Amino acid sequence: MAIISFRPTTPSLRFAELQKRDITQKRPEKKLTTSYSKSAGRNCYGRVTSRRRGGGHKRLRRIVDFRRNKFDIPANVQAIEYDPGRTSHIALVAYADGEKRYIIAPEGLKVGDKIFSSQNMISFDIGNTMPLEFIPPSTRLHAVELLPGKGAQLARSAGNSLELINIEGSHAQLKMPSGEIRLVSKKCLATIGSVSNAEHSKVVIGKAGRNRWKGKRPRVRGVVMNPVDHPNGGGEAKSKGGGGRQMLVSPWGQLAKGFPTRRKSKESNSLILVRRNGRKFKR
Repeated sequence: MAIISFRPTTPSLRFAELQKRDITQKRPEKKLTTSYSKSAGRNCYGRVTSRRRGGGHKRLRRIVDFRRNKFDIPANVQAIEYDPGRTSHIALVAYADGEKRYIIAPEGLKVGDKIFSSQNMISFDIGNTMPLEFIPPSTRLHAVELLPGKGAQLARSAGNSLELINIEGSHAQLKMPSGEIRLVSKKCLATIGSVSNAEHSKVVIGKAGRNRWKGKRPRVRGVVMNPVDHPNGGGEAKSKGGGGRQMLVSPWGQLAKGFPTRRKSKESNSLILVRRNGRKFKR
């Protein structure tokens, strides 16, 4: 995967740094796609619940297999494809019984490779899936389940991976990309390797219009609004007194910086050993 820059023949190309995608197939598998209508950040009542969304290019949703529940059947990688709905690439795999599925493509997976998914110990090749209890410590993993059989929820975005620290009793200790250390059942499935497309974070869009293609609308800062429009608004110029710079909040008064939004009564808090800031979780 290469990051390419351009001659500054236009203002939008002057600072743009985009990806030259290393994919082998442009058209998706038709049976593994579905169309959907965009909500533009609105709920079932038509009210905006997620701001700054709307527009965007039309796209098809790829049906990705996060469960990897076709056990002990070899699958052959047929193509590496681009998915407009996620940062990582996806791989089209064909199982020996003829069924095709999409999976998250790990780094280093190539067309022609064979992958397996099993509930027992198998080889530790990139792309193979097995329970955490059979994987040795210090292994880099991605697409890890939080609950057995629920499907992968951890380490799914481009370039991400987590580390298996140890197996203790019925749980496995995992170190997240954020630095958080938490416990997960050792029966949960995990895939060997890290997620592909690690250079996604190096992309410089170059112009605001490229964000509009993604469905991202402009964002106006609260400190430049009037007091009637936002709690941080008001003041003359860049005001430290009346401009809301000491206590940055949302339009509804929720603290915006440094305020933990995770509920203290959440049941899974007991499974977090170390928080992402390096402190032990207070129970």
